[in-house]
Amino acid sequence: MKTTFGEILHSDDRILVIDKPSGLLSVPGIGSEKQDVLATRAARQFKGARIVHRLDRDTSGVIVMALDAEAHRHLSMQFQDREVEKSYIAIVQGIVKGEHGEITLPLRKDMDNPPRQIVDHDQGKWASTKWRVIERNEDRTRLELTPLTGRSHQLRVHLLQIGHPILGDDLYAPPEALNASSRLMLHALTLSLVHQETASPMSFTAPFPF
Repeated sequence: MKTTFGEILHSDDRILVIDKPSGLLSVPGIGSEKQDVLATRAARQFKGARIVHRLDRDTSGVIVMALDAEAHRHLSMQFQDREVEKSYIAIVQGIVKGEHGEITLPLRKDMDNPPRQIVDHDQGKWASTKWRVIERNEDRTRLELTPLTGRSHQLRVHLLQIGHPILGDDLYAPPEALNASSRLMLHALTLSLVHQETASPMSFTAPFPF
């Protein structure tokens, strides 16, 4: 079912799973123009809906919300314990060499240029991303990404650091990569978790729009 905050992939008494569109903030930011967000739109339609994790404004794809306090606690523990599995699709600048690999670089907030993040081997928090090549074209590569940690802007910074910025990234991409796409070419493809009621694993997929 389509809504003002995205396509509903699943809903029950405990959780709401949404395919969030690119361009929509997950939670309110600073300023009146940043108050109309997924969290508030969903809460108007689903009483008790609350954010468990976030996707960047320009990242589309699967996001799960809790519908009560107990579900929020249960899901938050799964994210905290890294029991939730996620995968993303990205299109990056250039031809990535090799078929798969892992990027491990510590990240922290760039205090001089928020909300940007930077690599800092002394003060940064451990962050790791697995990648796999899906397709190569003339000047770009389509990747499947599996974050092993959930740091802010992790995928965007990690790919920039190996010389392959995500196309359309208005925070990190150089002009050529930024102008190569009208949107950030990053999409949350799958999300797998354990449902509180049944204790059974569930997996959700949002077909990628590019």
